[in-house]
Amino acid sequence: MKINKELVKGSIVILILNMLEREPMYGYKLIKEIEKHSGGVFSFKEGTLYPILHSLEAEGMVEAFWTEETGSRKRKYYRLVAKGQAYLREKQAEWVTFRSAVDKVLGEGFLCV
Repeated sequence: MKINKELVKGSIVILILNMLEREPMYGYKLIKEIEKHSGGVFSFKEGTLYPILHSLEAEGMVEAFWTEETGSRKRKYYRLVAKGQAYLREKQAEWVTFRSAVDKVLGEGFLCV
C-alpha cells in the first residue's frame, strides 16, 4: 500500500534518528535499513535523505565523520549526539501520545482492509 507523502514527511526525522541511535550509518545504508525495517513501506531517495541529514547536523542533533574501510572508498557516516538523543526521546513520547489518540478515535476493533 502506498502511504501518503504528508504522513511520511512528518515521520522521517524520528525514523532517521532512531536508526542512528542503533549505530552510525552512511546515507545509503540508512536508506536501506529504513526500507528493510519498514518492510519496504518507507523508501527514500538520496535527494530526500541528505538535506534532512544536513539539517540535523546543522542543528547539532547528529555529527558527520569520514571513514575509510580497507579496500573500500571513503564514506561519510552520521551518528546521533546527546542533543539528538534528547530530541529523539521527546519525539518518541510525542509519537506514543499521537498513536494512542489515533487508536482511541479509530477504535480497538478497527481493521485495515
